[in-house]
Amino acid sequence: MNTNNMSIRFEKTMKSLLLCSLFALMPVSAQAQCTFRNTAFKGGEFLSYNLYYNWKFVWVKAGTASMYTVQSKYKGIDAFRASLTTRGNKEVDQMFVLRDTLLCYSSTELAPLYFRKGAREGKRYTVDEVWYTYEGNRTNLNQHRINHEGKHEWHKKQMNECVYDMMNIFLRARSFDPEGWKKGHVVNFPIADGNSIEKGQLRYRGKSTIKADNGKKYRCLELSYMEYDNDDAKYREIVRFYVTDDTNHIPIRLDMFLKFGSAKAFLTNMKGARSPITSLVK
Repeated sequence: MNTNNMSIRFEKTMKSLLLCSLFALMPVSAQAQCTFRNTAFKGGEFLSYNLYYNWKFVWVKAGTASMYTVQSKYKGIDAFRASLTTRGNKEVDQMFVLRDTLLCYSSTELAPLYFRKGAREGKRYTVDEVWYTYEGNRTNLNQHRINHEGKHEWHKKQMNECVYDMMNIFLRARSFDPEGWKKGHVVNFPIADGNSIEKGQLRYRGKSTIKADNGKKYRCLELSYMEYDNDDAKYREIVRFYVTDDTNHIPIRLDMFLKFGSAKAFLTNMKGARSPITSLVK
């Protein structure tokens, strides 16, 4: 090989190395940074629950709840659509009206795309919405709230980090690997609703055995979803999830801490699980 050919090859090699270095230094898009591998669920998972409400220190059957996840589209791209709906019965409606519907869209790699919460608790009805878009290494949020007086609020925010809502963070949390976690382990993240971005966290509380309303018992991981209360300067528990101690992490029981009391949901039926339910206690 002559000197000229060696020189040309050396020059091409250096150019390739330089290009690789430049690509490595380029910022990764926020959407790519906000993705996560899904190991817990697939489209077609449907979960149903009995709902109980604490009325004057007595737990009464309050209605039903359902959670489903389906393969869908969001603005033309493949996505998961997940929903949690609670419905009170007529008897409890005379004491307290409970109607919550939570909906989210997430990319197939679990990047948040959209969130909506419609909540009727007592005489109050509110709606929170969040739209997510990603540009460069930033997360753009378009937030909308309809308060209990029917007034609309709109906010736009741009963040240099990943942001979640209470549904999208739960989808992601189902794929967390808790192996090695100790009781009290905390995962921190920014949490958005219709008009604010606050500090949120998931807190691991250990393991327990939970009996569902289908008559079966499951080994469960206990996780608390917490939001920071600026008035009290401390974290407040919003929902406590008991999820199966297997790769599905299916919610067997949910304890919901409402503004006007508390409610619990116990699993009655599941279908469409991604993997075998190895947490079942025989």
